[in-house]
Amino acid sequence: MAMMLDESEASDADLIGRAKGGDRGAFGKLLERHYGFVYRAAYRWCGKKADAEDIAQEVCVRLGKALRDYHGRGAFTTWLYTMTLNAARDMMRKSARDMAKTEAFGVHALISGEAPAEPEDPAEALWAAVRQLPDKQRDAVLFVYGEGLSHAATAEAMAISETTVSWHIHEAKKRLKVLMRSAGEV
Repeated sequence: MAMMLDESEASDADLIGRAKGGDRGAFGKLLERHYGFVYRAAYRWCGKKADAEDIAQEVCVRLGKALRDYHGRGAFTTWLYTMTLNAARDMMRKSARDMAKTEAFGVHALISGEAPAEPEDPAEALWAAVRQLPDKQRDAVLFVYGEGLSHAATAEAMAISETTVSWHIHEAKKRLKVLMRSAGEV
């Protein structure tokens, strides 16, 4: 009788293979193992706990179907990070459409009920500024500094060249200096 590995010791590749074969336990373990990663990435992208939770849940739902398209060519976490950013962008677009509909009908109520507080933590102020960057610059910064990926792994995730990633990081740093100065942080 073949000895089975404990699921906590199983590799991502093994869990992915088993999940693709219909093993719900393997799929659940994969979700459990990577949920924190997905939530952190979503939070860095949007800066709001409730939105990050919604994004993470959406990724969990999408993962069931999307997993069959993962071929293992790159790191699973890089693929998962890209999926998370796509879910975040989708949520942002939906939110923008909903806001446009609201304004079109003349309803100007604040949904959240409170204005966002100014971040007191300098690190949170910096991440708030990162969220104001253009999409490609923001994504490059989130991959490299938020998740600690190399420029090469970031290039793979963003489907651009490594030198383009470096350029986006360079431009983001220049823009962040201006944003932080205007916010009185530098």
